[in-house]
Amino acid sequence: MTRINTLLVANRGEIACRVMRTAKAQGMRTVAVYSDADARAPHVQMADDAVRIGPAPVNESYLLVDRIIQAAKDTGADAIHPGYGFLSENAAFSKACADAGIIFVGPPEKAIDVMGDKARSKRAMIAAGVPCVPGYQGDDQADDILIAEAKKIGVPLMVKAAAGGGGRGMRLVHDLENVANAIKLARSEAENAFGNGELILEKAIIKPRHVEIQVFADSHGNTIHLGERDCSVQRRHQKVIEEAPCPVMTPELREQMGAAAVEAARAVDYIGAGTVEFLLDQSGSFYFLEMNTRLQVEHPVTEEVTGVDLVALQLKVASGDLLGLEQEDITLTGHAMEVRLYAEDPADDFLPSTGPVHLWKPSDLSRVDSGIETGGEVSPFYDSMVAKIITHGATRDEARRRMIKALSETALFGPKTNRDFLIDALDKPDFVKGEATTAFIAENYGEGGVDLGAHDFAAYAIAAVIHHKLRQQAAHHLALNVNPEMLDWSNTGALETVAQYADGEDAQTIHVHVDKPGHYRVSCGEEGAQVELISITADHAKLRVDGRTVDAIYYDDHRTLYLALPTRSLTVTDLTGLSAMEDAGGGGTVVAPMHGLLLEILVKAGARVAKGDKLAVLEAMKMQHEILAEIDGTVETIAATAGKQIAADDLILEIVADEAEETES
Repeated sequence: MTRINTLLVANRGEIACRVMRTAKAQGMRTVAVYSDADARAPHVQMADDAVRIGPAPVNESYLLVDRIIQAAKDTGADAIHPGYGFLSENAAFSKACADAGIIFVGPPEKAIDVMGDKARSKRAMIAAGVPCVPGYQGDDQADDILIAEAKKIGVPLMVKAAAGGGGRGMRLVHDLENVANAIKLARSEAENAFGNGELILEKAIIKPRHVEIQVFADSHGNTIHLGERDCSVQRRHQKVIEEAPCPVMTPELREQMGAAAVEAARAVDYIGAGTVEFLLDQSGSFYFLEMNTRLQVEHPVTEEVTGVDLVALQLKVASGDLLGLEQEDITLTGHAMEVRLYAEDPADDFLPSTGPVHLWKPSDLSRVDSGIETGGEVSPFYDSMVAKIITHGATRDEARRRMIKALSETALFGPKTNRDFLIDALDKPDFVKGEATTAFIAENYGEGGVDLGAHDFAAYAIAAVIHHKLRQQAAHHLALNVNPEMLDWSNTGALETVAQYADGEDAQTIHVHVDKPGHYRVSCGEEGAQVELISITADHAKLRVDGRTVDAIYYDDHRTLYLALPTRSLTVTDLTGLSAMEDAGGGGTVVAPMHGLLLEILVKAGARVAKGDKLAVLEAMKMQHEILAEIDGTVETIAATAGKQIAADDLILEIVADEAEETES
């Protein structure tokens, strides 16, 4: 056994913090690496030492093997933990660590090499007798060969990148006429994301469950599994809600899937933590999907139901020690759930969101693994997941209800988030009954985004009362010798304040009438509410609205008020005193929705376009995003260049609207 004294974590964000917590608990010295974008990030502050490795783009920092190895040498690190993403499944990195005499906290080069390629791994699993989805995983990658094989397999068909994961380089095909385009798009995305355009084809299993088995192996020939996780709720093939155990699992099925996962690990001489992913169809048949040769994002739910610290076990095995666990030692207790809090806009097809974090206030009712803090920033250079929230209960429904309560007490103000979507999804009948499949989001919300409907007037009433109180407090601070008890009091009749609020494209005028100190009548047209302000602090208010008590988390930057209520979030801009709302550019001005690499401009100056036509492709936050025309018209100006980095709101092109549309507007 080799003792690890200093551990370098070759990652960032919540996983770097998660690994460091366990390492520090074991008495290890920790080292962080960081890019210029992360110079003041929480994982850098948490580490005992930190080394700058380059500019913000990942290919100039977190993906540079030589700089990370040098950082380990310079700081005396005995071992490197890769986290997940970045270099965690890079066989060359594993080898570089070994060559430098540094322990790689992960599997050997061979296992990463085989399992990191979906084609090779599938061939290995077929040879090992592990059930696999019918498809094509051959070496010949010519388009005509892939198209011919696709016709043999039939639709529905999945075109998938052989390298990488996370939903990138994947296309679902329902019509064979679209196969050629799907191959082109999947290959392009795979080449940009992984530097490898090799593809595999698989028969698409419609509405399956995504069930994965956590495996662990040591260097002494011992391999076990620690039960399963259900990760069926996904958007763009990326997981959103995970739980353990799987709601439909039986002891017999768990034994079969566990045995298959263990066999998969043994087939590649696996060492360390790994996850074997399966598709489980409605008949109970399961098929090998892929093996992730690293710690999974969703590992906390396994920790919660088994009581095993998986990072501690990783460090133990990496040191050459025995697992110290037999299969019969693993028992599952209760139920655990995890949700991924993303900085994204569910209403806009889950488009990632970036920017400063005005307030990060997680709940005390749950385990929270996060890598952000108030005053920090969600960068456009990295994945949009900013935190994981984990709950445990004696039953599945107890864990679910605890999760909803925890989310209701969580606020992230600045970038848009999926908090409200998560709360809504956890309460959908399909999810409540444990019947969610990979089609859950499409079936419950449709395609293109999640519309949770208009806010209740009560939300605006709460915002107006909080705004009223904050303005009053600000004025009081500037006044001399005014008794606080005189606030909200007048000898000339009832006080009234007026605010004009914009919430997205909606605007409304809100009247706040003071009945007596702390008690208000709020109205807008024919709508009204009685609001009592019970208490207010720097970021929290307790109110009673029409007799119902409501807790609200808020952040005020004078003109914009961010509000997190138990089930919905609201951001309103106070337009009072402004002559008109500023024009954000109109449908004819096409700007970048976020920072990223402009991969392709699909139109030329003078071209006619219709609303919904594809104009450009932007790569940002590890995904490719299509930019569509919002109006019918003619492309007048091309202002950007394909292949160049572009900032949020930078002009890409301009469209002159058709005369009919101009007249209507």
